[in-house]
Amino acid sequence: MGLFWILITIIIGLIIYMIKEAFTNRVIINELPFKDFPETLGEVSIFFISDIHRRAISRKIIEKVKGKADMVIIGGDLTEKGVPFDRTKENIILLKELGPVYFVWGNNDYEIDYHELDALLLSLGVKILDNTAVTFESREGEKLVLLGVDDMNEKRDRLDYAISDAGQDGFRILAAHNPRISTKIKESHNIRLTLTGHTHGGQIHILGYSPYEKGKIKRLPQTTLLISNGYGTTAIPMRLGARAETHLIILRKS
Repeated sequence: MGLFWILITIIIGLIIYMIKEAFTNRVIINELPFKDFPETLGEVSIFFISDIHRRAISRKIIEKVKGKADMVIIGGDLTEKGVPFDRTKENIILLKELGPVYFVWGNNDYEIDYHELDALLLSLGVKILDNTAVTFESREGEKLVLLGVDDMNEKRDRLDYAISDAGQDGFRILAAHNPRISTKIKESHNIRLTLTGHTHGGQIHILGYSPYEKGKIKRLPQTTLLISNGYGTTAIPMRLGARAETHLIILRKS
């Protein structure tokens, strides 16, 4: 076999590998103990999925998580321009099998008729966290507060509104599409965990390099920041060095 055909074989093999990486159905279990987590809430499990884009959620994901999650958080980019509304609706219906669903807007969600998406979400019982907060309380009165901000790229984020809506007490979790929200968080906000996506973990790393780093958990002075590689892709349905992922986040007192 000549050098040309060897190179063609390598390229074809790489493309197949990159497509496979883009369509994996991983659920990463992130166990996150906190000293100040409300003990009377026991363990709280969150299924976090971001950047679905054009993908149809696989039932493999649902079966892996069913019965294990207390709630679902969609971290933005549920859809994008050109995605059939029926596919988006089916994705939401599947996620609702896991538990109550909460949603924050991403930049690509605004490519479509977002009023129509808003109506769809509401009709399916999805709680939209657009610069707002929702509080969960144990019988003993300890609180977990879930905050959500609108998309930063569209300059719709108002963290101050969400914090105001959160009240004074409780263990605070912030859902936001863009990890840059961490630059607006102050230690005084007492946001213990921030869940984000948007970057796709760089999606394609050439010789280990990409404009964005791979998804990870960062312990910052002002918050613990989770950045997900996300479930779908943008532009091309391929990944290299940043496999598709979702998360089952288990919170408890350390």
